[in-house]
Amino acid sequence: MSFEKGINLYKEGKFEEALEIFDQLIGQAPEKSEYFLFRGRIRSRLGQTELALEDFDQIVALEPYNTDFISDRAVVLHLLKRNEEALEAFDKAANLDPSNPYRYSSRAFFKDRTGDLKGAIADYEKAIELDPEDAVSYNNKGLVEEKLGYQQQSKKSFSKADELTGYQAPPQAASSEEKSTSSKQKQAIQPVEKKEEKMSFSHFVGVMKSLLTEKKARGEFLDFIKKTFS
Repeated sequence: MSFEKGINLYKEGKFEEALEIFDQLIGQAPEKSEYFLFRGRIRSRLGQTELALEDFDQIVALEPYNTDFISDRAVVLHLLKRNEEALEAFDKAANLDPSNPYRYSSRAFFKDRTGDLKGAIADYEKAIELDPEDAVSYNNKGLVEEKLGYQQQSKKSFSKADELTGYQAPPQAASSEEKSTSSKQKQAIQPVEKKEEKMSFSHFVGVMKSLLTEKKARGEFLDFIKKTFS
């Protein structure tokens, strides 16, 4: 069995076959973090979230300072509704990688989902401080500000996002749309649905993909989202 074959099966959506290969690879080389990484992803796609967490636990044990792996694990913890532990993982990633704006924007997304709206805004502001051209963080900060009723602040955030992306609202926009100069953007990358829905791993990473739409590659975690779950 080869690592390359397992990857190809995984990309083709043949998860059961890929899982067999990675089970064997791990049996042969249990020190290889990448084997656990892909098995964890496969298990997640198969709905085996508890087992996926075991793999991500092992990955972090093998590479305790890899912030991409820590973020992966935080996502799985969140999906298991273990949000206190998920927040600890997001905090750890930010503490280990404090100059990376993505550490704050991803934690902000998590805080938004779990109801810490003011904490989400603070993290988006930190992400913007580190990357002033981060249109996605401006846009998502505007969404959170709207939820809190901060209409003037949200307008400024959406306006800045529009400026950075070059988007221009149609001049004939209806008054109901004037609450935001970026209704088109809001629909494209809104991180939380108004109607409660069953959370799934693929839904979460799909939303995370939209969160990263305008950002440069951010290592293995970005590849995880963009290539594997497109």
